[in-house]
Amino acid sequence: MNFYINQTIQINYLRVGGVNNSSVLQIGSAGIIKPLSNLYNTGGYTEPAPEAEAAGTDLNATSIVPLQAPTT
Repeated sequence: MNFYINQTIQINYLRVGGVNNSSVLQIGSAGIIKPLSNLYNTGGYTEPAPEAEAAGTDLNATSIVPLQAPTT
């Protein structure tokens, strides 16, 4: 099944709060969004990273990533 979409998009202001390696910003329609992941050794490392230390097993501990409270 094929869809043909005609659309006009006018963006007066676009603010992107954050972009990371798994972000998708789509404006309009797309037939297919194919995932792509690239791994680059930009630091010129030649050996594996050291093992991470265990931070504990408390699931209610403070998150490592600072999260904002939801707004209503």
